[in-house]
Amino acid sequence: MRILVVFAHPVETSFQAALHKTVVASLRKAGHEVDDCDLYAEGFNPVLSREERLHYHDIPANRANVEPYVQRLLAAEALVLVHPVWNFGLPAILKGFFDRVFLPGVSFRMENGKVKPNLHHITKLTAVVTYGGARWRALGVGDPPRKIVRRVLRAQIKPLAPVDYLAHYDMNRSTEATRSAFLAKVAAEMERF
Repeated sequence: MRILVVFAHPVETSFQAALHKTVVASLRKAGHEVDDCDLYAEGFNPVLSREERLHYHDIPANRANVEPYVQRLLAAEALVLVHPVWNFGLPAILKGFFDRVFLPGVSFRMENGKVKPNLHHITKLTAVVTYGGARWRALGVGDPPRKIVRRVLRAQIKPLAPVDYLAHYDMNRSTEATRSAFLAKVAAEMERF
């Protein structure tokens, strides 16, 4: 399976980076073809420019500035997101990736004024995330990142495709044992992908 892994963390020595390495290695070990998209390492610009917004609905011109990323998304059969949750949201670089790459004609199309999903070639979606706080705190604010994956992105991929959300909560009080256990869980899930 061709899997696009989208990684969003600026620090190469972080626990999130260790998760990213585990995801990529475990998927490859399982025999998958992995397109490893490290947004920070690639210098992805998350800012949707004025010009891009003006041409947002101009298909296919709307993808001109991000064509390589569009092609990577369109070539994928599965998508794995690896990122921290900051301020109960996505890192800005990942939000910008969605704003600039998940475009009309790419992730959705308009038909008679209605939005229709366009990523039916994506047959599986997984997010591997970390939260600084406890699960109850995320629930208290509605856990927006979980909803983005389980509702928004799910609606754009193949109907009834499996969606997994692997989260390590309470990183502020995590221990070597909790981090090791989560790494092992992620490795096992990716090897079964």
